[in-house]
Amino acid sequence: MTDQDFEMTPAAGNGLMDRRFFLSAGVAGGIAMLVAAPATANRPAWTQTPGSGMSSYGSPSSFEADVQRVGIGSQAGTVGSGASRTPLEQLEGVITPSGLHFERHHNGIPDIDPDQHKLLIHGLVDRSLSFSLETLARYPMTSRIQFLECSGNSGALLSPTPQERTCAQLHGLVAASEWTGVPLAVLLDEAGVKPGAKWLVAEGADAAMMSRSVPLDKAFDDALIALYQNGERLRPSNGYPMRLFLPGWEGNMSVKWLHRIKVTAAPAMTKDETSKYSDLQPDGTAQLFTFPMGVKSVITNPSGGLNMSKPGLYQITGLAWSGAGSINRVEVSADGGKSWATAALDAPVLTKNLTRFRTAWRWNGAPATLMSRAIDEHGSVQPTRDSLIAGRANGFFYHYNAIQAWQIASTGEVANVYA
Repeated sequence: MTDQDFEMTPAAGNGLMDRRFFLSAGVAGGIAMLVAAPATANRPAWTQTPGSGMSSYGSPSSFEADVQRVGIGSQAGTVGSGASRTPLEQLEGVITPSGLHFERHHNGIPDIDPDQHKLLIHGLVDRSLSFSLETLARYPMTSRIQFLECSGNSGALLSPTPQERTCAQLHGLVAASEWTGVPLAVLLDEAGVKPGAKWLVAEGADAAMMSRSVPLDKAFDDALIALYQNGERLRPSNGYPMRLFLPGWEGNMSVKWLHRIKVTAAPAMTKDETSKYSDLQPDGTAQLFTFPMGVKSVITNPSGGLNMSKPGLYQITGLAWSGAGSINRVEVSADGGKSWATAALDAPVLTKNLTRFRTAWRWNGAPATLMSRAIDEHGSVQPTRDSLIAGRANGFFYHYNAIQAWQIASTGEVANVYA
């Protein structure tokens, strides 16, 4: 059997094709015949007059004005204590534009003068040190492309009945960026960590003075004092002028507007790691310090609000990630989980980063249920909704990473369902 035979043969039920389908030049030509519009000879108006001039800072096309953060909401009586979500279904690739990165704030966005802002490292150290932006700029920096996810992401899927929402509204509290800054381990080595030190407490300079306890092992592993995001200085909503970045761990721990790190022998048990950001257990206790984000995937297209047109060949695409490392495999189902086909992964597949997956689907116009499940490098498999809920207490909210399903109606409408 030839490669093209494999590519044209369904890999799973209800029309899912082999992951190599899009890689064949012959098949690509066939796709063009199926989906491309006939060419015309008309000369468009924008080719007949000079275009606009240049600007000092670029902005998206006016025709992309609808690509915005969604689900922007603040707690009653506040203007900045809430969240906004990344429009996942309107983006491609794996890097999120800085202006579309999700937000989560506890008391608004502070307007910090960078010339007056400093990072203090103190506590169980040989010498307390203070770092300005100018000081940090003298240290060797490193860059990493990695994801950041709020631990409350996808919590709407705990509702007893499926919520009619878009992919962004359900899963948009996740994004990936190129983060650039100084490894925290370098600064801790310079301060000199004393024997008995096991933790540090990171505190932000916002009005809430957001603070979290971090194991010292993580600080010396891959923690970063991030100064840049996607090549430019951090934006205020993402922690300007500096933030802590802890790859793979719940976003709340990557403290924004970082101004103080205290090295300690034990966790501080702050309000943001006890009354909040803890996981309720069936026996009534709360499990604390559940830091890593579990293996997860979502189909971004087709998805809620992106209705399909006529039957034919489509691309199913989405994102997968794991706080434990890299994604090894993503499987897609078009028949509600009865059969699965392995999707193609866009290269490079990076550790603790979003990974784009794709597969071809020949939709016959009948109702279908699309699902994806991710497996990471350690063999951890994205759980089903039923299995995840079975191990948690009523009222738990954080670290929801279960498989999610999109139902395609014969009319082409796409809806969130429980399968």
